[in-house]
Amino acid sequence: MSRISNETIDKIAHLARLEFEDEAKVEIANDMNRMLDFVDKLNELPTDNVEPLIYMSREVNVLREDFVTQELTQKEALLNAPKKDSDYFKVPKVVEKK
Repeated sequence: MSRISNETIDKIAHLARLEFEDEAKVEIANDMNRMLDFVDKLNELPTDNVEPLIYMSREVNVLREDFVTQELTQKEALLNAPKKDSDYFKVPKVVEKK
């Protein structure tokens, strides 16, 4: 017996802004039912003494300290700019007032 109905698929499709033909709905229902069967199979595992997994590994990130340096001067940064004024890059207007 199918646990995923056409109404459920229609609702999910509407939420995802998708449209399915009747043949595709049958395939999707089969796929979703197989996923639910897999989850049901996982529920059969004894997990009484298993602690919840919070992190995927016990590794700790080793981060380097950041140092602020002046790589380019303002003049150097503006050297290859296609359009510029004395201090800034010039770019085309992208937002217009209405």
